[in-house]
Amino acid sequence: MRLLGLLVIGALLLPAPAWAADLQVSELSIEPCPAEDIGAQPELRRPAGASCYALRGSVVNPTRKPVVDTDVFALIVDSSGEPVLQNRTRVGSIGDVPPGTSAFALRLSVPAGTPGPLSFRNVKARGFSAPVRSRAGVDDELLPLEQALADQ
Repeated sequence: MRLLGLLVIGALLLPAPAWAADLQVSELSIEPCPAEDIGAQPELRRPAGASCYALRGSVVNPTRKPVVDTDVFALIVDSSGEPVLQNRTRVGSIGDVPPGTSAFALRLSVPAGTPGPLSFRNVKARGFSAPVRSRAGVDDELLPLEQALADQ
């Protein structure tokens, strides 16, 4: 009986598991990064380099609570239908998603010389009910693409 009591108390003290949540993604577009974006790196453009693209869209959180540590998954393909990001479908993290509809933008580094236009398939977002990664601080700097969304 005493062991059962200790197990119950131990279970109550453990943090609740983080449940995964699938979110709807819509209004998607993919386009070259703006020239003023630091990710575009115009002074570094060369045949062996990479090109910057921005995947933008909206994500819908139908729950009443924020979904945290949200990742976006997609198959990015070139004009011939070949995958651009080999062996990789996770294209980035959009952080926390409050209830309702939110805009997002992710910077993608695509090998230079990839035949465009680029397109995407199977785009989805998945987050959690509790943090699963270390959190950024309040004073952490945002990149220009992220800052533009934060200012909206």
